[in-house]
Amino acid sequence: MDNRFQPIFDAQQSHFRSDITKSYEWRIEQLDAMERMLQEHRDEFCAALYQDFGKPVFEQLFEITVPTGVIKYYRDNLRELMAPQFVPIPKGLEETGHRGVILKEPYGVTLVIGPFNAPILLLLDPAIAALAAGNTVILKPANTTPATAALFQKYVPQYFKPENVTVVTGGREEIADLLKLPFDFIFFTGSSAVGKVVMRAAAEHLTPVILELGGQNPTIVDETANLDIAADRIAWGHNAISGQWCIAPGYVYVHESVAEAFLERLKASVIRMYGTDPQQSPDFARMISEHDAERVASYILPDKVVLGGRSDIKARYVEPTILYPSSWDDPALQQEVFGPVLPVMPYSNLHEIVEIMKRKPKSLAAYIFSKNQEHIDYVLHSLSFGGGCVNQTNLHCWIDSLPFGGVGNSGMGKYYGKAGFDALSNTKAMLIGNPDVELDVFPPYAGKDIAKSLSVFS
Repeated sequence: MDNRFQPIFDAQQSHFRSDITKSYEWRIEQLDAMERMLQEHRDEFCAALYQDFGKPVFEQLFEITVPTGVIKYYRDNLRELMAPQFVPIPKGLEETGHRGVILKEPYGVTLVIGPFNAPILLLLDPAIAALAAGNTVILKPANTTPATAALFQKYVPQYFKPENVTVVTGGREEIADLLKLPFDFIFFTGSSAVGKVVMRAAAEHLTPVILELGGQNPTIVDETANLDIAADRIAWGHNAISGQWCIAPGYVYVHESVAEAFLERLKASVIRMYGTDPQQSPDFARMISEHDAERVASYILPDKVVLGGRSDIKARYVEPTILYPSSWDDPALQQEVFGPVLPVMPYSNLHEIVEIMKRKPKSLAAYIFSKNQEHIDYVLHSLSFGGGCVNQTNLHCWIDSLPFGGVGNSGMGKYYGKAGFDALSNTKAMLIGNPDVELDVFPPYAGKDIAKSLSVFS
């Protein structure tokens, strides 16, 4: 059976093979078009985010300003990123006039599958890196944010030629058909379960992938932490986007000596940010669906609620909720919550809890609040995770000089800034020989000083 998306793929593949996309001018043209689309329709995109799941104004604008900042980075640095990189080679070869050079070339037709929780930012950031690297792009926005997806379907054709960038909307069937095509690169952001589906499909064509997935992100508050700072940053980091953020703190281990004091501050922080009735707060988003609201509400154990606990499934609302003292047997610690329910556990020994966390699937992020450098160094050295913060949460994913991505169950591959350009480029390593100098490394070997011949490589 013919694939309905084959013509789109063929058009982009043919265009890429013309070498047009490899030029600096083509890349800048695409980046400029992306920036204009975002800026000229900012209010519509923000309204769509609110319509889809009640994103507050700050979180709406965040989805516009971050991609435009990424565009600025590539515009300012693109010539340097594209330039050949000369690298050291063995002295013997260098003395005979050889040179080592690394060239960065685009892969080709790239599929970018975006998630619902940041349906603009997490669709466009990978696409911007792909375009800066000289790839054509097929965008697949999340079908669970229909208002936002409709805007992409409307405006992308107005700003891009389809052979450069195009949009495919739909759900599982459309993704399944897309994944049958022999893409040159696939970038997927979403759940680990779907990430495995994407990787299996990519394996059929040996297509390289970046998988930006998720998991329960650990947070540690030790006995030396500034509790006010920790409470504010965890309250915001966990409840932004109603907890539907792949880097949100998933659970908190707090040292038993400061647990009660920390909980009081954490409750106060949540109330200060969202009020005593967060359902009325303009700063608190909704769950993406009734199904997800019901799922997250089911994790709430009434006897462990120290704040919150209410829900309104029809309104897709789950109140910011703190559970204490939680245990690993609780429903909220059996999987990634991806909602505003935060389990908190006391601990007495840092090494013991790190050993527990090391036996869990590797997380996308991790956070530690401490003034004890030995504690900080121990956690960073011993615990494997994608990236994170010390005495902060979430903000590492805003900084283009910090490569972003997961490890193990939380994903593979890094992007943002230079890392994004490098990830979406094939690294072509070249040895440039001297056409006029002979190297005596060829047969017949009898009678030759083999060690001398090989010395040019050392």
